Amino acid sequence: MSARVRSFALLTAATLGALTIGSAAAHADTGTDKNVLLMGSTTASYFWDDASGRAGDTGLPAAGKPMQKGLAASPSWPLMTEGYVVYKGKKLPFFVGDRGPGDPSSRGVMLDLDAKTFAELTGGTFNPDTLGVDGVGGEGHIKVQYVITKWGDGVGRKNHPVAFSTGAWSEKDASPAKPPQVKTVSVKNQAG
Repeated sequence: MSARVRSFALLTAATLGALTIGSAAAHADTGTDKNVLLMGSTTASYFWDDASGRAGDTGLPAAGKPMQKGLAASPSWPLMTEGYVVYKGKKLPFFVGDRGPGDPSSRGVMLDLDAKTFAELTGGTFNPDTLGVDGVGGEGHIKVQYVITKWGDGVGRKNHPVAFSTGAWSEKDASPAKPPQVKTVSVKNQAG
């Protein structure tokens, strides 16, 4: 086998070996797939809470961190839980810095993304005057896949999200979800 063909074979094997396939989809960033603790999908909304009292915001987010891109609200996950969401092939990180959405979580909206992340995922533009997202045709909810890569240390459910009204956000989880088995595609080297 020539050096050129051997190099191509090794590159192909390395690339295919790096692909991981979970229960939902392959992930682009294989470095974080080693730490997959939970995977699923949900409907996500958006918010921007700048503590100004405009647009119905209520003050600083529950974790005490200022509002920023990547800060999300969960009705049940522990604060400072980390992960990423995928929407139409776009993947962005988030951390749980607030509680919510409240009532919408009873209707299946289990993740409230910050408006800047929502805008980037949907191709819209964050509007600092209204604290909303422009250019998405009024779309305020999207179906996303989520991957949790690190659980926060505090109270909250370390499993698929449940409605705010359950109170799971205020209780220490004694039996977190078992991490999903992420299968790695392996390629045997058949070159001689």
